[in-house]
Amino acid sequence: MERENMELLDQKKKITIMVAIMAAMLFAALNQTIVGTALPRIISDLGGLEYFSWVFTIYMLTSSVTAILVGKLSDIYGRKPFLIIGLLIFILGSFLTGLSTTIAHLIIFRGIQGFGGGMIMSTAFTAIGDLFSPRERGKWQGMMSGVFGLASVFGPTLGGWIVDHLHWHWVFWVFLPLGLIVLPLIYFLFPTTKQQEKESIDYYGSLFITATMVPLLLAFSWAGTKYEWNSVEILGLLTVSIIAFIIFVRIENKVASPLLPLFLFKNKIFTLSNLVGFTLGAGMFGAIMYMPFFVQGVIGTSAAVSGLVLMPMTLSMVFASAISGQLISKTGKYKILALIGLLIMSTGLFSLSLMDKDTTNITAIINMIIVGLGLGISFPIFTLTIQNSVEHRYLGVATASSQLFRQLGGTVGVSIMGAIMSFRMNDKLQSSFASMPREVEHLSERIENIQSPQLLINPEQLQKVQESLPEALLSTFNNLLLVLTEALSYSLTGVFFAGGIVIFTAFVMTIFLDEIPLRTFNKNRKNNEITENH
Repeated sequence: MERENMELLDQKKKITIMVAIMAAMLFAALNQTIVGTALPRIISDLGGLEYFSWVFTIYMLTSSVTAILVGKLSDIYGRKPFLIIGLLIFILGSFLTGLSTTIAHLIIFRGIQGFGGGMIMSTAFTAIGDLFSPRERGKWQGMMSGVFGLASVFGPTLGGWIVDHLHWHWVFWVFLPLGLIVLPLIYFLFPTTKQQEKESIDYYGSLFITATMVPLLLAFSWAGTKYEWNSVEILGLLTVSIIAFIIFVRIENKVASPLLPLFLFKNKIFTLSNLVGFTLGAGMFGAIMYMPFFVQGVIGTSAAVSGLVLMPMTLSMVFASAISGQLISKTGKYKILALIGLLIMSTGLFSLSLMDKDTTNITAIINMIIVGLGLGISFPIFTLTIQNSVEHRYLGVATASSQLFRQLGGTVGVSIMGAIMSFRMNDKLQSSFASMPREVEHLSERIENIQSPQLLINPEQLQKVQESLPEALLSTFNNLLLVLTEALSYSLTGVFFAGGIVIFTAFVMTIFLDEIPLRTFNKNRKNNEITENH
C-alpha cells in the first residue's frame, strides 16, 4: 500500500491513530502551557531572574529549527520515526527539566524539550495529510487546534495548582505517564513507510537555515527589551541572518534534494497562504499575549481570577475550530470561512482597542470571545490550503513551512507590539508627569520604580507600598496610580489596534487567495509502501 494511500486504511484504524496523535499533541502542548504560571515560583527557587526569558526563547528556537528540518526528512523516511524520536526526546527533556538545580540546567533541558516538541508538532500535522484527503482534513485540523485550545485552558490552571500544593518539579513530571502511554500506541498503530528511493540530505541547507533563523528570532526577541533596536547587538544579529539567508538561497538552488524547495514559492497559493500565516501569527501572538496585562493592570483583576476571564476566549476558539473544520469537510469551501474568521477577529481586536480603565470584566470577556471565534474559524485553514496546493511528496516540508512562518510572525509581532506599547506608554507618562513633578519627586524618594506601570500588575507589592506610606502621601499616591493606569491602558489599546490592522491586512491578502477544490484523494501518488505493522 502506498504512503499516500494511508487514507484508504480502515476508518476505525485511522481514528485510533488520530487519537494517539492528538494525545501526543496534548502531551506536548500541556507541557508548554503549564510552565507559564509556574515559572515565577521556579525562578524564585533556582535564581537567575535575568535569564527568565531564555526559558521560553530556547524552546522557541529549538522547536522552530527542528520543525523545518524534520518536515523534509519525514517526506523521505516517513512520519513514524520522527513521531517516536520526538516523543522520546520530549519525555527525556521533561524528566531532566524537573531535575534542574540551576537556571542553566533549566534552559538547557528546555532546549531538549524544544527539539522533541518541534518533531511532534511538525509530524503530527503532516500525518493528517497522510491519513486523510484534503476534503476530510478540515475537521481533523480543527480538532488539532482544539487540542491546543484545551491545553491553553487547563495547562496554566494546573501549573498554578501544582506550585501551590506540590513541588514545582511535578510541573514537568505530571504528564510523563501520558507520554509513556502514547509512545507504544504510535509504535504499534502508526503504519511504517518503506523508503522507495534514497535521497541525499541537504546538510549545508540545514546549517544555513539554522544560521538564518536563530539570529533572526533572537534579534526580534531581544529588540526593544534587552537591547535597543539600533544597537550593535541587534543590527549584528540581523546582518548575520541576512547573510546566512542569501547563502541558503544559493545552496537550495543548486542541491539535488533541497531542504526547502524554493520552486514551491512559485505556487501562488503556497506563498500567499504562508504570508497570511505569518501575518496571522504576528497579529495573534503579538496582541493577545498582552491581554493579561490589561485584565490585571488596568481593570485590576487578580492573577487567579484573570485566568478565568481569559478562558472564554480559548473555549470560543476551540468551539469555532471544530465547527469550521466540519463545515470545510462538508462543503469543500474554505475561502469564505477564512474571510469571515479574519474579519471577526479584526473586529474583536478593534473592540479591544476601545477599552479603557472603566471597562468591566464582562465587556473584556465579550470582546475576547469575538477574537476567539474569529481565530478559531481561520487558524486551521491556511495549513489546509498549503497542503492542498502541493504534491504529496512535499507534504512534510510544506506543513513545516506553515508552522515556521506562523512562528516567525509571532516572534516579530510580539517584538513590534512591545515596541508600540513602550513608545505609547513613555509618551503618555512624560506628558502626565510633566504636570505633577513635585508629587512624583516626593514619591520617588520612597518608592523605587514608582514610574513603572509594572507596579499595577503586582497587587501584593502595591498593598505593601500603600501600607508603608504616611497618610499625607496616600492621596498623591492614588493620583499617581490613576496616571499609571491610564498610561498602561493607552499603551495596550494601541497594541490591540495595531493587532486589528495586522489581521485586517491578512483579510485583504486572503481576498486574492485562489480557492481550488479540496481533493478527495492525495496528489502525486508514488509506489512508496507502508506496512500495517511496525
